[in-house]
Parts: sequence; C-alpha cells; structure tokens
Amino acid sequence: MEEYENKEREEIFSKAVRAGKRTYFFDVKVTKTDQQYLTITESKKRMDKDSGNFFYEKHKIFLYKEDFEKFTDGLNDVVEFINTGKKPVEKEPIENSEKYSDINFEDLNSEEKSNPE
Repeated sequence: MEEYENKEREEIFSKAVRAGKRTYFFDVKVTKTDQQYLTITESKKRMDKDSGNFFYEKHKIFLYKEDFEKFTDGLNDVVEFINTGKKPVEKEPIENSEKYSDINFEDLNSEEKSNPE
C-alpha cells in the first residue's frame, strides 16, 4: 500500500483532453531526485470480441525536461506540415547525423566477418 501512495504523490499536475474516441492524459510527475517529467497517455475504449466486455487500451510515452525543446520543435514541424502541406526548413542538422549518414548495414556485417574480435 505504501508503494501505491508514493506513486500517487509523484504526480503533481494532470490535464485530460478528450478527442473523439480517445482521451489524452498529460501528467507532470516528479522523480525521486525531484526532477519533473511529462507522461503522455493515449487511452482508447475497446471491446473484447470474445467476452463482449469493454476495456481501455493505453499507450504511454515519457518525456524529460531536457528533451522538451526538441520534442516541441519536432511536433510543431509535423503539425505545420499537416496544416500547410509544406515541409518546414531544417533549422539545424540532427546531432551527430553526419557521423552516421554513410552507414551501410551490409558493410557492417562484412566488417564483422573480416575483423573478428
């Protein structure tokens, strides 16, 4: 029971958004080290075909404060694209993208065979 109570205390703010057959929950929680993070939960009401009973299917993502800016930039870009049909101008290259852009997975496999460690 104590574990359940601690779990309830870590949530400090919540917002539910109903959208058609789905409900989205935005919950601000706090880690043991007092760091805030966001959980986004999508909940959909479903019916079990075998029993005929309803249940809620949930999908959850965790978003930490250090990722908020990049997450919102990406979300804004795709919303803009959906609304206008125009791809947004890339503001800056993704970190380390040039380091990995020339990787060919077939080459990796052949490299492993020629350089066994």
